[in-house]
Amino acid sequence: MSRIISGNYIYFMDKEERPAAAVEAGETVIFETVDCFGGQMTEEGAQIGALDWDRINPATGPVFVEGAEPGDILKVEIQKIETGELGIMAALPGEGVLGGSVPYPEVCRMPVRDGYVEFSEDIKLPQKPMIGVIGVAPAGEKIPCGTPGSHGGNMDNTRIGEGSVLYLPVFQKGALFALGDVHACMGDGEIMVSGVEISASVTVKLDVIKGKTLHNPALENEHAIYTIASAENLEDAVKRSVADMHEIIQKKLRLDYNKAGMLMSAAGDVQICQVVDPERTACFCMPKTILPGLF
Repeated sequence: MSRIISGNYIYFMDKEERPAAAVEAGETVIFETVDCFGGQMTEEGAQIGALDWDRINPATGPVFVEGAEPGDILKVEIQKIETGELGIMAALPGEGVLGGSVPYPEVCRMPVRDGYVEFSEDIKLPQKPMIGVIGVAPAGEKIPCGTPGSHGGNMDNTRIGEGSVLYLPVFQKGALFALGDVHACMGDGEIMVSGVEISASVTVKLDVIKGKTLHNPALENEHAIYTIASAENLEDAVKRSVADMHEIIQKKLRLDYNKAGMLMSAAGDVQICQVVDPERTACFCMPKTILPGLF
């Protein structure tokens, strides 16, 4: 039986956060989320200047997962993402890659129906729901939901969608898992600070893996394995994601240091997740035809 978590929003991933619910390992949980603006921009006429910035990037949760201990891995199977019918985008002076040239703040509201985002009268974008904020309580001090790190957080990775499996290192007892910031669609980089922000209902299965370790989040889908890392600058994020994949390939495929690196250089891909958050996020991709799995 699924457990539904709704109405409990957090703005920091924090070991001191009181759990919204406790679930058994292997249980299915439905998270009801609001958009990254906390629903403040949905009404026609709402202006970005009236935005309460303390209510940005809320995540629903956290959930205490029984049996999860520091050093374990939390396995998150993303089974279903059902979005609302209204997407929100914004342009903000000073924010994002183009922020230095944005002439004025603007909010756009976009109907989402029949599998498409109606960007304008002439442009319809295929809907491809993904989760922007997803993670666990970090090892140390609390971290804003808008900031990514080894705990997950605001990774804005377009690959975190239906059918994918996210693996997160556990730092606190119970993991304290939460998610939010769903997008109806988003391009890699999220260069204008927002994707098509939207409310959603997200169904996940939470499980605990014992006896294995991860330094940073990792992801698996039908086609590939990804190691995900965040850092103050993109180059360091790339280096961390590469180092994580390199270590996995050496162990899994039993290759020495040089051969593992050569294989990655010949068949792997560095990919950008986002370049607008306080920490940048990158991932390294290896096809499953070469690397069948993480463990």
